[in-house]
Amino acid sequence: MNPLPVVLAGARGHGRWHVANLRRLQRAGLVRLAGVCELTPLTEEEYGGDLPEQSADLGALLDTTGARIAVICTPIPTHTDLALTAARRGVHLLLEKPPAPSYAEYRRMADGVAEAGVACQIGFQSLGSGAVPAIRDLIAQGAIGEVTGIGGAGAWVRDEAYFRRAPWAGRRRMDGADVVDGALTNPLAHAVATALALGGSTRAGDVDLIETELNRANDIEADDTSCVRITPAAGPRVTVAATLCAERAGEPYVLVHGSQGRITFWYKQDRVLLQRAGHGPEEYEYGRTDLLENLVDHLTTGAALLVPPEATGAFMRVVEAVRCAPDPEPLPASAWHRTDAERRRVVPGVDALVAGAADTLALYTELGAPWAPPVRHPQKEVSTR
Repeated sequence: MNPLPVVLAGARGHGRWHVANLRRLQRAGLVRLAGVCELTPLTEEEYGGDLPEQSADLGALLDTTGARIAVICTPIPTHTDLALTAARRGVHLLLEKPPAPSYAEYRRMADGVAEAGVACQIGFQSLGSGAVPAIRDLIAQGAIGEVTGIGGAGAWVRDEAYFRRAPWAGRRRMDGADVVDGALTNPLAHAVATALALGGSTRAGDVDLIETELNRANDIEADDTSCVRITPAAGPRVTVAATLCAERAGEPYVLVHGSQGRITFWYKQDRVLLQRAGHGPEEYEYGRTDLLENLVDHLTTGAALLVPPEATGAFMRVVEAVRCAPDPEPLPASAWHRTDAERRRVVPGVDALVAGAADTLALYTELGAPWAPPVRHPQKEVSTR
């Protein structure tokens, strides 16, 4: 098989991970990094070697390189337009998460990709974990009895510089365009998407009601300490709590509650703990399929895509609920403190609240958080055209 030519749009920031991954797949003979699209060209020092062709014009770069695949790792508001630029040229896509900043933009992207007849993979890497089908099998076999709910927890630390990493960082909108760079929709989006996937509620029409509580300790527009509860039309309810202001950094996880046990999935580690009545705890580790590798496999052998756009419709309903909710409540100064050494804001007690939400499926207000707003914001009527 000849290596498939790939263009990467966005090679700085998280794009550096894609550069390393493309080099790995290039060594394996699966792809060839044919071009990099950046507004400011990379230097050889930044890139770490001889540079491929570069251009600030993605369409022109796709034309001159003959790329078969475009990897889009650019600011969230640009995702739809760049994806469609590639799709209209018959170029297949790996599109970083979140796929779009609004449900309307997601639909425009997904409909355009379908009309163009190209393959599109959405970059939720956790859904490439072998643990996901394994957990689904355990649930189907009744290993933990009837599933009564699914929780997600993400307690991360991010310094104040994190919110200055790019002009769009920590913004809800910019220059009249939606951004929605909140804890639930971007840095800890995997917790939301993975919890929905384990519950079998992945398509837009699977969701009936979404309740959000959005807060911020940092001086930003978007949320940094938030929770969401998703009630599907059928299937288990999902509650996910997230913060970027934790006391200590923790491994994010998804917790499947059952009538006779529970399953904990640390999705960044591909590690699973099964606890059930009448058995000792059982722990498993799984491999992971790289999503770009899966896309190449799809194009060359017909393998099924792991994360096509329609598998992220329910997640995009959550993005839309966050977008449409009132702006996040600023926490009172008494609810957080700043660490001089790390230059970050910490919300005391938030680690326990995040874990408690995943464990009880309750929202911050229901757990008695002293800083939580008294009213949450349910979103029910969201178009799923």
